[in-house]
Amino acid sequence: MVRVSKYWMMAGLVVIAMCAGELRAAEPAKAAVTAKKYKPTWESIDSRPLPGWFNEAKFGIFVVWGPYSVPSWVDRGYAEWYWRRSKKKGSAVQKFHEKMYGKDFPYEKFAEQLTAKLYNPDYWCDIFARSGAKYVVTTANYHDGFCLWDSPYSETKNAKKWNATVVGPKRNVLRELFDAGEKRGLKMGIYYSLYEWYHPLYLTDRERYVTEHLHPQFKDVVTKFKPWFIFLDGEWEADYKVWRSFELATWLYNESPCRDYVVTNDRWGKTRRKHGDVYSSEYGGGKFSPEHPWQEDRGIGHSYGYNRNEGIDAYDSEYTLIKMLSRVCGNGGNLLLDVGPTADGRIPVIMQDRLVRIGKWLKVNGQAIYGTRHSPFWPVKFKWGTCTAKGSKIFLHVWGRQSGEISLPGLKNKITAAYALADAKKTPLKRRVDKQTNVIALPAGLLAEKVAVIVLEVEGEIDVEAPPKKPARGGGDRLK
Repeated sequence: MVRVSKYWMMAGLVVIAMCAGELRAAEPAKAAVTAKKYKPTWESIDSRPLPGWFNEAKFGIFVVWGPYSVPSWVDRGYAEWYWRRSKKKGSAVQKFHEKMYGKDFPYEKFAEQLTAKLYNPDYWCDIFARSGAKYVVTTANYHDGFCLWDSPYSETKNAKKWNATVVGPKRNVLRELFDAGEKRGLKMGIYYSLYEWYHPLYLTDRERYVTEHLHPQFKDVVTKFKPWFIFLDGEWEADYKVWRSFELATWLYNESPCRDYVVTNDRWGKTRRKHGDVYSSEYGGGKFSPEHPWQEDRGIGHSYGYNRNEGIDAYDSEYTLIKMLSRVCGNGGNLLLDVGPTADGRIPVIMQDRLVRIGKWLKVNGQAIYGTRHSPFWPVKFKWGTCTAKGSKIFLHVWGRQSGEISLPGLKNKITAAYALADAKKTPLKRRVDKQTNVIALPAGLLAEKVAVIVLEVEGEIDVEAPPKKPARGGGDRLK
């Protein structure tokens, strides 16, 4: 039988409760996920059901944008780490900085050059909607502390004015993006860094930093924007006790204006893959366990922030990204795919192209992604691709060009129909059973698709055999 973890069971109950009225981004949920009040313990906080929208959404867009988008250069890795890496003696980034801007040019000056003159949040959100994404997560602040909203708390050791409403764009860019996204039905979220490299209190008095800066600023942005998703980060220098994360979590889930529907990740302070609504996988290849809700986050290239040093070969192809989305969903997760805008507010065309192409695929094959659960055969993996499931349907995601047929061992149910999801006529595919293994023939037209989807309709609740200790030759391999 298909085994469902307690987290997916709770999420399912939430979805049922929501059936009376779909939650829309412009009109946050009125009914609470639960009337329970959460206590400052992990046992209590981890008992909170996952809001049902998250598993329905499956695909989101990540936006990483700030003063680092001005130099937009690293030799390798994450361009948003420019400030920190430019201070490392003899590093490639330090040499680049001194050559291009001068040895005495402070990072804070980049904020003035973050002009956002071509920033068009409506156009951005049109692209996001066309991609098929259902939610958007944007940097409210990053480790450099620069805020994209009118934070009354933002500063560095060298700059008292350190947010986008008073320097650089001189616009509340986060509010503009939230408004544009909500008009298009996108669920808008934030990225929030717990630590800030060069905040004066962080450098001198961590306890005061937490009390006088971190907590009030977090509550300010959450209260003003009511995010659907909060991507916590920058927590690794201390554990959750130092950050007083219990206080933040109980306020968020008991009192905040988004307590009924907000989802957070697992970065509360050395708690990754231990505590949190959703576990994080950063450039993890989509390989994760469905036993707990999780999210794969990654860029289209090798960086989150825009990196001018990346050439065309650094960017993943349409096929690679769609295959990634397919694999992630087959393992029960969500994909949060990043774009890094330029300093003047443009999303690079190559990133727009990839998003629009994913959207075209989802327009045809979205039924195999949105609201699905992980492969009922998990942890078995198949040489030809992966599976997702919904109700009494199994969706076979066929990756790349295959031979004329694929095999599916271990399914106990009787198959009542088999057809290509892209085929509106639902033309039956030829199939047979060979030694208790279902074999489905692939038509020539389907073989031309880079990621094609076959629908199997079965009798009753999906039921599969327990995976063998040693993989069968004809079908799956044990997931390692």
